[in-house]
Amino acid sequence: MGKNRNKKHHKYALPLPGTSPGIIYIDENALVPKITLHSYDATTYQVEILGSLIELAAKSSVPDKSYWVDIKGFKSVELFETLSEQWKINKLVLEDVTRTYQRPKYEEYGDYDFAISRMLYLDDERNLENEQLSFILTKNILFTFQDTYEDCLDPIRQRLEIGKGNIRIGGSSYLMYALMDMIVDEYFAILSIWSEELDTIEDRLLEKPDKSIMYDTQMIKRHLITVRRVTWPERDKMNDMLRTDSPFITDATKGYIRDAYDHCIQIIDVVESLKEISASNIDMYLSIISNRMNEIMKVLTIISSIFIPLTFIAGIYGMNFSREDPVTGKIMPQNMPELYQEHGYEYTLMVMAIIAVIQIVYFWRKGWFK
Repeated sequence: MGKNRNKKHHKYALPLPGTSPGIIYIDENALVPKITLHSYDATTYQVEILGSLIELAAKSSVPDKSYWVDIKGFKSVELFETLSEQWKINKLVLEDVTRTYQRPKYEEYGDYDFAISRMLYLDDERNLENEQLSFILTKNILFTFQDTYEDCLDPIRQRLEIGKGNIRIGGSSYLMYALMDMIVDEYFAILSIWSEELDTIEDRLLEKPDKSIMYDTQMIKRHLITVRRVTWPERDKMNDMLRTDSPFITDATKGYIRDAYDHCIQIIDVVESLKEISASNIDMYLSIISNRMNEIMKVLTIISSIFIPLTFIAGIYGMNFSREDPVTGKIMPQNMPELYQEHGYEYTLMVMAIIAVIQIVYFWRKGWFK
């Protein structure tokens, strides 16, 4: 994980202060829209690529069918003008669709409901990606909006194609629930990966701690904050959908939404647990490093304590104050009488060795070498 620490995250273009609300934002790097129409009922399922939303009115006229309009890419003013004029979508909603930094939420607008989810997934380098998926729900049509071509919704398409369960007979509100539930389930998968990585980091801590442990743990902790910031409003959104009287969300669908709401609560609990483990790993690493530093300082202190008296003795006899003047032969009684002592060098070394041994024995009895 350490090699991904310096990855730059996408910066969202924020509106200037005082900008009029309801302005649709088209980024200069926006992708050309890809519009896919999924038409289905209990017995049939059909997929069609649309050139524009103008074609949708004619192709979604069968009242007994449900339709999913999957829109990827926002580089088309005509696309949003059609939504505003033909489908009467409020421009405040379209602004939230194109400003892809919104928090998860659910709103009712009479003729349709509007919701936002945050899709989290890990890329090939195990970096966390955070993308917005917007929903507009009408009686039998569900619009979804993504600003990228990243395909995270394929499991739902496969369920539609197979046709098992309630996916084809539950209506558009059930399809919206299924997409939201898939997004929430992906949170579980990501947290499971990070849980295993934290266990591995803990093993590395006990075996051979190094700097990468702290960096890797801090990166996971940072990602956990992102998941927490997404999951809390996601839970509130599910709660709003449970309490709504909107005619577009059936009572049967609300039973499933309640299950997704419980999943959000479980995710919040898991995130808090993993955050505590992350903090514990960082504290343990710092404690191990501190103990290691203490051991090093202890060894240096022992060495210094042994050599301080020896250095003192060597310093005294290094002053070379001779007892006899080498020129005049005058005796200087206050100077070193040992300077010309026979075997003085050996005696001094012997005294220094005895002092060192005494100190080592003393430190050993005090337990400094344990």
